[in-house]
Amino acid sequence: MLVKDGFYDFWNWFDDRSWYPLGRVVGGTVYPGLMVTAAIIHNMLHFLHFPVDIRNICVLLAPMFSGLTSLATYLLTSELKDSAAGLLAAAFIGIAPGYISRSVAGSYDNEAIAIFLLMFTFYLWIKALKLGSALWASAAAFFYFYMVAAWGGYVFIINLIPLHAFVLMLMGRFSNRVYVSYSTFYILGTLMSMQIPFVGFQPTRTSEHMAALGVFGLCQILGFVNLLRSHLQAKQFQIVLKAFVAITFVLGFSALVGLTLTGYIAPWTGRFYSLWDTGYAKIHIPIIASVSEHQPTAWPMFFFDLQMLIFVFPVGIYLCFQKLRDEHVFVIVYSIFASYFAGVMVRLMLTLTPVVCVCGGIAISTLLDTYLRLDPSSQMTEKPSEEKSSGSSKKKSQAKKESSEEKHSILGAGPRLLVVGCFTFFLTMFVWHCTWVTSNAYSSPSVVLASRNPDGSQRIIDDYREAYYWLRKNTDENAKIMSWWDYGYQIAGFSNRTTLVDNNTWNNTHIATVGRAMATNEADAYEIMKRHDVDYVLVVFGGLLGYSGDDINKFLWMIRISQGIWPDKIQESNYFTPTGEYRVDDHASKAMRESLMYKMSYYRFHELFGGRQAFDRVRNQPLPSQGPELNVLEEAFTSENWIVRIYKVKDYDVLGRDHHDAMLFQSGKKNVKAKRSKKSENRRRRAAAAYDDLD
Repeated sequence: MLVKDGFYDFWNWFDDRSWYPLGRVVGGTVYPGLMVTAAIIHNMLHFLHFPVDIRNICVLLAPMFSGLTSLATYLLTSELKDSAAGLLAAAFIGIAPGYISRSVAGSYDNEAIAIFLLMFTFYLWIKALKLGSALWASAAAFFYFYMVAAWGGYVFIINLIPLHAFVLMLMGRFSNRVYVSYSTFYILGTLMSMQIPFVGFQPTRTSEHMAALGVFGLCQILGFVNLLRSHLQAKQFQIVLKAFVAITFVLGFSALVGLTLTGYIAPWTGRFYSLWDTGYAKIHIPIIASVSEHQPTAWPMFFFDLQMLIFVFPVGIYLCFQKLRDEHVFVIVYSIFASYFAGVMVRLMLTLTPVVCVCGGIAISTLLDTYLRLDPSSQMTEKPSEEKSSGSSKKKSQAKKESSEEKHSILGAGPRLLVVGCFTFFLTMFVWHCTWVTSNAYSSPSVVLASRNPDGSQRIIDDYREAYYWLRKNTDENAKIMSWWDYGYQIAGFSNRTTLVDNNTWNNTHIATVGRAMATNEADAYEIMKRHDVDYVLVVFGGLLGYSGDDINKFLWMIRISQGIWPDKIQESNYFTPTGEYRVDDHASKAMRESLMYKMSYYRFHELFGGRQAFDRVRNQPLPSQGPELNVLEEAFTSENWIVRIYKVKDYDVLGRDHHDAMLFQSGKKNVKAKRSKKSENRRRRAAAAYDDLD
C-alpha cells in the first residue's frame, strides 16, 4: 500500500478484509514506523536504480538495523567508559539471543527497528546531558518521535529519562545542563509524538505519561528557585521558598486529583497496569494475559537469552557505582527497572538485553585492561618520577619496591594468563551458545516447524503453509474464515482471505465472540457463525504429533475472554471436572465434550489408531473410544500431520430442520418430526427466504 499508493492512502486505508464485518481503519490502529521505514528504503534504492523488491527489504530490514543497534550500543558505552568497552558491548548485542530473536532475517516486527531507536535515543540523551546542549536534546527528541512511531514500548523511554532527571535532582545534581537537556527533550518529544494518530493526545491525557510531565514541572520549579536565590537575600529566600513550594504542591496535587476524577487523565491501561500487578490482567483483561509474550519470565530464560552476561551484569553496575557520574546514574536506573520489567513480562527481555550488554562490556573491558596491560608498573613509576624532583630518595625506593611487589604478586605472567585464559574460554562458550540458540530456537519461522527424527536428521513440518495454500486455491475469494486471533495475519497474508479477528486485537468484544463460538455447543455456535457469514472454520490441533501450541491448550483463554463479555453464557468452571482438572478424556466435563472446539479437534481422530484407543500426545490422556460427531460443519481439509484442520460451515437445511435430525433422516435412522422446535421454525423461515431471494 505504501509503495504503490503512497503515504496518504496508507494513512486513510480502511481494510474491509479483516475484522469482518467491522473492518479496520489501519492508519489509526497501527504504529506506522516500521512500514514507513521499509517504504523509504525501497524508494531510495529505486531512485538510485536498484530494483529491489519490497519483500526483500522487509526480510533484511531486521539484520540491517541490528548492525545499527551495535553501533548505537558502541556509542553509548563509549560515553560511559571508553572505546574498548564500546566494542565489547557492540559485539555482545550483535549475537546475544535476547536481541537476536527479533533481529534475524525475516523478523519483520516493530521491535526490529525499535531497539536501535531505544539505544540511540539514550545515547543522544547522555550526550545532551553531558554537554547541556539543546541541539543534542533536540536530536534525542526526534529519535524519540521515531520510536513512538515504531513501537508501543516508547513509554519505557518517556518514563526512564524523566526518572533519570528526577534522581539527579534528588542527588543534588540539578544544573543548567539538566534543565536545558530535559526541557528541550520533553517539549519537542511530546509535541512530535502527538502527531502519530494512534498516539494522539495520550502524552497529555494518560497516567503513563504523567511522570514525565511532573518532572518537567519540577524542572521549572527548581530553575525558578535558582533564579530567586541569585536575586534575594538568604532570609528572604527561605520565606519565599517555603511559601512557593507549599502553594505549588497544593495546586499541582489538586489539579492531578481533579483531572483524574473528571476522567481527563485516563488511568493506567491494562497492559501497563499488569506490570505492577502481575495478576491483574488474568482476572480483568484476559486478552492481555493470553499472549504468551506477556507471561512472567521463567528463571532459565535469563540464562538462555543472556548466558554468561547475566553474571558480569552486576559487576558492570558495581563499576558504575564506583564512578557515579551522571551517565552512570542513568545506567544504574535503567538496569534496575529493566530487570524488574523483564521479570514480569517475557517480551520485555528485549529492553533488558541492551543494558546487560553495556554493563558486560564495561566489566570485561575493565578486567582485560587490568590483566592485559603491557607495562603493569607504568602507573607506579609515575609517582617515583614526581618524588625525584622533590629530592625524596626514600619515597622513591619505597615506590619502586611497591611497584615490584605488585608486578610479581598481582600482575605476574602466571595470574594474567590464567585469568585471560578463563575469560577467553567463557567468551568462546558464549559465542557457541549464541550460535546454537539462534540456530535452534530463533531461526525457524512460526509457520514452519522443525523437529528431529530418531536418527538425528531434521524433519520439517509444513502443515501451516499447506493449509493456507489450500485455502487460497480451493475457497472463494470472498470466503470468510473464522479462527482464533493468533492466525489472523497468517491467513490474510498467505491465503488472502477475509478473517474475523487477527493479531491487532483492537476489539476485545469481537474476539470474545469468536471465543464464545468455539466454547459453546454446535447449535449456538452455528447461529454465531451464520450471523457473521462464516464460510470456513480453522483450528490447530497437535494431539497427533505432540505440538503443544494448539488450540486445545489455548482453549481456556478463549473461555475466559468470552466469559468476560457473557458471564451468563460461558463459565470457566463448567469446562473443568468436579475435581478441578482440565481433561479431554472420558472424565472431561459435559461442556467440554459438547464445545465446538473439542469436536473440531477430535473429529475422526480415533480412526488413525486402527481400532486401538486414541491417545492425545500433548495432554497425555487417552481419548474416548467413540469420537465426537459434527452436524453443522463438514470436514474440508486436514493437513498431513493433522496440525491444521479446516471445516466448511453448512448452509441452512432446505426444510428448516435441525442439522442433526437431517443427518439422521438421510441415513434412514429417524423419521421427520411431527412438531418442530422454535429454532427449527426460524431456520425453516430463513431457508425459505434465502430461496425466495434466489428466485
